[in-house]
Amino acid sequence: MNADTRAVVLLSGGLDSATVAAIARAEGYSLVAITFDYGQRHRAELLAAEQVARAMGVVRHVVMPIDLRQFGGSALTSDIPVPKGRDTDAIGLGIPITYVPARNTIFLSFALALAEVEKAADIFIGANARDYSGYPDCRPEYIAAFEQMANLAVAEAVEGRLKIRIRAPLMELGKGDIIKKGLTLGVDYGLTRSCYDPDASGRACGRCDSCQLRLKGFAEAGMPDPAPYAP
Repeated sequence: MNADTRAVVLLSGGLDSATVAAIARAEGYSLVAITFDYGQRHRAELLAAEQVARAMGVVRHVVMPIDLRQFGGSALTSDIPVPKGRDTDAIGLGIPITYVPARNTIFLSFALALAEVEKAADIFIGANARDYSGYPDCRPEYIAAFEQMANLAVAEAVEGRLKIRIRAPLMELGKGDIIKKGLTLGVDYGLTRSCYDPDASGRACGRCDSCQLRLKGFAEAGMPDPAPYAP
């Protein structure tokens, strides 16, 4: 691999995206990160993304403003309450109100444009189909379909100069295995934030679906979560 072969990484500031960035870095890529300021309730993740990008030594970090609050339809982009205290069976049942309509399609489209400009064949995303909240745009068939579309959509691919690959290396891993993988690659999970409803200081609530899945993963990995939680 060329010393400056670039990959685009969707970097939210959460546990999964930080792990994916570490995987891409370990494969020898220079990282171009893209983070979305989309009007999300959990804005603490934006600072986390900045800190993770710095720790990962990304060569370019694009923070893209998109106001998805204009659409609403999700507890993350409107005043709908975030579900809390659900057990893991309930979390895995159906599509929750924290699903943001078409979010990964929107994000991957921006990442695709960035990849074409950067001549980056690989786009990394932290989508996961095991320990996740039932989001339709985190399934392997969705990732495969977007990759097919991507290679029909951009000039670099159509003219044969670039073959786009959507990389989702966490797709079949449980949260515990994701954390173990990240630790072997030197991820500082204390920099990451996953809570859907943090307090004003950015401390996690510990009770939303995302917090519960994260805490379950750290328990499976046999270590405490280094991120801050509200009392």
